[in-house]
Amino acid sequence: MKEIIFASHNKGKIAEIRQILAPLSIKVISADEINLPDVEETGTTFEENAALKALTIAKLKKVPCLADDSGLCVDVLGGRPGVYSARYAPNRDFAKAMQMLLSEMAETKSANRDAHFSCVIVLGYPNGKYEKFEGRVDGQIIFEPRGKSGFGFDPIFEPNGYDKTFAELGSEVKNKISHRAKALEKFVAFLKEKGL
Repeated sequence: MKEIIFASHNKGKIAEIRQILAPLSIKVISADEINLPDVEETGTTFEENAALKALTIAKLKKVPCLADDSGLCVDVLGGRPGVYSARYAPNRDFAKAMQMLLSEMAETKSANRDAHFSCVIVLGYPNGKYEKFEGRVDGQIIFEPRGKSGFGFDPIFEPNGYDKTFAELGSEVKNKISHRAKALEKFVAFLKEKGL
C-alpha cells in the first residue's frame, strides 16, 4: 500500500498518523487535500463512527479508506466524554472542554482519576466491508493542564508509567505509546500479513 485516504479534517490526528506511518513510506492523504465532505458522527460507539466515516468516503472515492474515532473515557464520569470528546465543548474548544471535564470531576468528590484514551481505526472498502483496529492507553486525569504539544485532552492526561502528560511528552514519545499508535500497529501488522 503506497497511499491511503484518511477521512479526517483533524490536523492533529493527520500529523500523528503521518508520523507513525512515515517509516513504511505510506502517503496519507487528508480529507482537506481532496476536498472531502465532513461525515457526521452519528454512531454511539467509536467503531460505529469510524466505520461510518471510512465507508462513506470509500464508496464516494471508490478506493479503500482509513478513518478513526477516538476519545477520552473517564471512569468517575461513567466513561464520558467518550464518543463525544471532540464535541464536549461548543466549537470544539478544548481549553473549555478540559475545564468543563475537570469541574465535573471535582463535583463528584471522588479521588478516582482513572481514565483511558480509546481509538478505533477502520479500513473501509467500497463494497461496504471493513477491518477494525483498536488501541487503548490507560492513565490518570491530572488537576491542571500541563504541556504545549499534542491536541485535545493531551494536557490533562498522564499515561500510566509516566510522570508527564501527553502534551509534555512530545510527539516522538506519544506516537509510540498512544491509543492511536497501538491501533495503527495493528493496522500495519494487518497490511504486512496481507502483503499490502
